[in-house]
Amino acid sequence: MLQRFLNPSVLAGISGLDLVARTVVDGFVAGLHRSPDFGFSQEFAEYRAYSPGDDLRHVDWNVFARTERAYLKRYRGETNSLLTVLLDASNSMKFSSHDVNKMDYARYTAASLFYLAIQNQRDAAGLIVFDDDVRQYIRPSTRQGQLHRLLSGLEQAEPRARTDFAKPLYHFQQFLRRRGLVIFISDFYDSPEHIVRTIEPLRFHGNEVVLFHILDPKEIKPDFREPATLVDMETQEHIDITPEYTRQDYRKKMDSHIEELRDRARGAGMDYHLLVTDLPLDNALREYLTIRQGRN
Repeated sequence: MLQRFLNPSVLAGISGLDLVARTVVDGFVAGLHRSPDFGFSQEFAEYRAYSPGDDLRHVDWNVFARTERAYLKRYRGETNSLLTVLLDASNSMKFSSHDVNKMDYARYTAASLFYLAIQNQRDAAGLIVFDDDVRQYIRPSTRQGQLHRLLSGLEQAEPRARTDFAKPLYHFQQFLRRRGLVIFISDFYDSPEHIVRTIEPLRFHGNEVVLFHILDPKEIKPDFREPATLVDMETQEHIDITPEYTRQDYRKKMDSHIEELRDRARGAGMDYHLLVTDLPLDNALREYLTIRQGRN
């Protein structure tokens, strides 16, 4: 039952990113509570006073019984965190071989991360939408209404133009005030060397950097049965291909691209995760929390 609600094709039928994010996160967290080997950080940090809207499950009722004041327990994994998502909205993100294209899958992933960070962990969160320029910037914040602003920004993000990682990186650095967790969500159609070299400076400022690599399953393993002409969605370049090429040479090149990007990213101290658009979104959330736990 849980997997059904995390399945991208099911999520595509839900109206509104807020409901998508709530469905994914609530189902995912419920799954965590049933799992004996994974969960939120349990290293106690401090108490903080209850605020309207806080989850009553985190209230320490023993303290309340003694003082008649409500306090919440805070843990190391829940304090002093800043999440910024940089979302690729270039034309290649429109591709899909099934119900959900890469852009929508990226939206679902980002929305779920924002919901988890803001609603469940009380983190500050922000968004940069880019292609060959920065199209939208929402400054990280914990102020009321931030989740709505972020989800609205995701809904307005429409694929166009080509990818340029240098522009959002430069923009981000201009407004960088304190270090945090930076997540790039993209199909990363550029040379792995250029991608990592462009993004790597963020690591020098003490940020934790994560690359969420979004690909359609047919981009990894196409199954053409006849010769065809493919058109690059960003450059409009045409290329003629044969079934033999897609089964052999293309797959080797794609596997090599994924492997090189993963190895270069990890070699530069960044985390890399491949997300395929026909698979449930819980992998993205699990990886995010794993990183959060390892950094605190």
